[in-house]
Amino acid sequence: MTKKNLDWKNIGFQYHETDKRYIANYKDGSWGEGQLISDPNIVINESAGVLQYCQQVFEGLKAYTAKDGSIVTFRPDLNAERMVQSAKGLRIPPFPEERFLEAVDQVVEANQDWVPPYGTGASLYLRPYIFASTPVIGIKPATEYQFRLYSTPVGPYFKGGAKPITLTVSEYDRAAPKGTGHLKAGLNYAMSLNTTVKAHEDGFDENLFLDAATRSYIEESGGANIILITDDNKLVTPKSNSILPSITKRSIIYLAKNYLDLEVIERKVRFEELEDFTEAGLCGTAAVISPIGKVVNGQEEVEFSNGMNNVGPVIKKIYEILTKMQLGVIEAPEGWIRKIK
Repeated sequence: MTKKNLDWKNIGFQYHETDKRYIANYKDGSWGEGQLISDPNIVINESAGVLQYCQQVFEGLKAYTAKDGSIVTFRPDLNAERMVQSAKGLRIPPFPEERFLEAVDQVVEANQDWVPPYGTGASLYLRPYIFASTPVIGIKPATEYQFRLYSTPVGPYFKGGAKPITLTVSEYDRAAPKGTGHLKAGLNYAMSLNTTVKAHEDGFDENLFLDAATRSYIEESGGANIILITDDNKLVTPKSNSILPSITKRSIIYLAKNYLDLEVIERKVRFEELEDFTEAGLCGTAAVISPIGKVVNGQEEVEFSNGMNNVGPVIKKIYEILTKMQLGVIEAPEGWIRKIK
């Protein structure tokens, strides 16, 4: 195995075409046999369901070079499970969970030269997705679909890695109370593109979305869940049916309870309560944990005690434990690490 000659520490969070990707097609009521291919391009009909009615779901996970030199993935079974739930929500035939895991293994092994070396802070990002491929004109589910999984090496999602970021409260809504916010579907992220661009133009790193019904409770950012820390050892996370169930957040909750002896509470959190917390962070596959230094809502600013120059001690500890488990520096709970090579 010879690693690609890339500037691994400065590759950024962007697409790099790798050698192989996996595809499988759904036709006549069942998923066909999958295979690895070299061509990164897709040819579909101009009236394909994904183009007309956004019938598409996706996942995101990472492969790492561990400290011992092995290549591993982190809790991919939960990605497989979540993709099944997302697919059901958009009337897409779910891709079997075991086949999902096999596809992950095959793509990572076929692109092992693209898995960043240990210690670079980079990883191989994996993007599985399903889209409707047959032509539709009436508003109805398609009859044929394609599952694909490709990989690309990436650096930290936010420039500078784990340093405090600033959020702005969006004037727009991310998801309806009984809509699709809990599904990992491209249509949800399309809703946040305009607000994300505007946030960046205004000098912020990300948006903070409030609940659509009352605009009183915090929910999540455009691409990550939120965790909040109190000064009396509690981890609080917002509760809402519109929030995507983050695998990273589920892992953080386990670590908070079992490794840091924190009390974990999932409940509705009013925006006005933010000033009562000492630390806050965004969490997700891409970001891992990004500490929040400040939240701006019009003329109102809430700055957490760690400020814009330091990472709070609790979030720093959670980040260290989680990333060390992903890299095999410390042992992870049973079943969390899937060794590929």
